[in-house]
Amino acid sequence: MTSPLNGRLVSLDAFRGFTIASMLLVNNPGDWGHLYSQLAHAHWNGWTFTDWIFPFFLFIGGVSMSFSLGRQAEAGADKGDLLRKLFKRAALIFLIGFLLNFIPKFDLATVRIPGVLQRIALCTALAAPLVVYFNWRQQLWWIAGLLGFYSAVMLLVPVPGPDGVVAAGLLEPGRDVGAYIDRLFLTGHMWVQSKTWDPEGLFTTIPAICSQLFGVLAGRWLLTRNDRSEKTAWLFVAGLGMLLAGAMLDVLLMPINKSLWTTSYCLFTTGWALVMFGVFYWLLDGAPSIWLRARMQGYAQFFIIYGMNALFIFALSGLVAKMIGFFKLHEALYAPIKALPLMPEAQSLAYALLFNAVMFAVAWFMYRRRWFIKV
Repeated sequence: MTSPLNGRLVSLDAFRGFTIASMLLVNNPGDWGHLYSQLAHAHWNGWTFTDWIFPFFLFIGGVSMSFSLGRQAEAGADKGDLLRKLFKRAALIFLIGFLLNFIPKFDLATVRIPGVLQRIALCTALAAPLVVYFNWRQQLWWIAGLLGFYSAVMLLVPVPGPDGVVAAGLLEPGRDVGAYIDRLFLTGHMWVQSKTWDPEGLFTTIPAICSQLFGVLAGRWLLTRNDRSEKTAWLFVAGLGMLLAGAMLDVLLMPINKSLWTTSYCLFTTGWALVMFGVFYWLLDGAPSIWLRARMQGYAQFFIIYGMNALFIFALSGLVAKMIGFFKLHEALYAPIKALPLMPEAQSLAYALLFNAVMFAVAWFMYRRRWFIKV
């Protein structure tokens, strides 16, 4: 069963909505000093629920590319024209992310150039030619080659750290190859809390592209003529295999690390994406029972509505959060919640939930009006 809106895959919209709701939840706490552990990134190595979210976005973007770009290319559409449209879209997403970083200081000398939307744009633009010109086997080789290249450089190439000491394979804050490249090209324009490296830096975008390409492969699998139950089963099998591979590489090669987007992190989070998406796909699109699919789609309306305008809602939430900070409204908005007889972590979560509710109200209004903003 697909959505009545342009034959969209309901499960993909719902999974996208789940991801954007999760991102808004972890990005907008009442107090950054009081967070439940799963609602904050792992300090360095390791992972939490929060560390799933960005890879999920890229995986979803890859599935969407298969359903749009890949399908059009196979149908005989002009590949050059497809790429031009995709590059324009990526450029616009990058610009939106950059402008959000530009607000509210409007200082070109210190504005952060990387960011979440900027990485999404780069991954989309760099993955597009691989989707248009290569088949799934060749895409697998590209993934293997990119991850192999990234791992070899990170582990074997010596670079100077912030203190000038040259070493190879030091996967510590500011001492890896990616951080060195960031300092070469982005000094003064990186994440203000790190200064010597950026979590959305240049070199670590390479394995992030692979997260998107894994989504492309999942999308290609869903487009085959296989039975939906078989498709679901293989999503789970592939997901469990990726989880095992990521866990093994965490021990044998590189630790699971979101900031470095290590090979183990790429595989591990792709495994979770496949498992989670498999659940959504089975319940909303793949189950044999039409009654069950209809019932589950009703339960999933919150996520489906969010997923229809996910990119717009994410950008809007970032702008609203910046305006709250700029006009110093946070304390006034948070004060009634802090007065509640709750633990500080629960108060912080309550604020995040209320922020999410406001953003959902916008998404619901747009859904009711059939306003779907495509970038």
